[in-house]
Amino acid sequence: MNQSVLKFFVLLLIFPSLAFAHIGVGETTGLMHGFGHPIGGVDHMLAMIAVGLWAIQIGGRALWVVPCTFVGVMVLGGVLGFTGLPVPFVEAGILVSILILGMLIAGAFKVPLVYSSLIVGLFAIFHGHAHGAEMPESISAVSYAVGFALATAMLHMAGLGLGALMQKTHLHTVSRFAGGAIALSGVYLAIA
Repeated sequence: MNQSVLKFFVLLLIFPSLAFAHIGVGETTGLMHGFGHPIGGVDHMLAMIAVGLWAIQIGGRALWVVPCTFVGVMVLGGVLGFTGLPVPFVEAGILVSILILGMLIAGAFKVPLVYSSLIVGLFAIFHGHAHGAEMPESISAVSYAVGFALATAMLHMAGLGLGALMQKTHLHTVSRFAGGAIALSGVYLAIA
């Protein structure tokens, strides 16, 4: 388990060009293009998995409220993006989301549900705007949004599953180290 996590983060350091999902290449359907966008970039993947990990740490209703808040607000951010409404500092917001979420996990901060939802909701606007702004004009906005919402939900579930596994096997420290690695990855992506 520890070696797999370590290998993943070593790959992040070796391949910084994989960090940004905003490449918009290849022809696909709206659903598949939208689905591939969050998965196609390490910056989005780290943030989405971190949301799940943090929700597990908070526990209770946060298990579903925090990820659902992220997905819902992200779709609204996507609407802003594909309608051309500007949101300042989108890329910086995405990188800050990785850094902050990683720090929240590393510190095992159990923020009250309303505030944790506000935090992930703010970050979701940036991620959603990036997804929406990168939508090719030739595809359906609805199918594209369904695609990136599904991919995001799956990545949240991966974070929830990973966090649950760590709790069940009493590897809470590994979870906190993973948060630190996520935060450091955010710093690396910002300077790479």
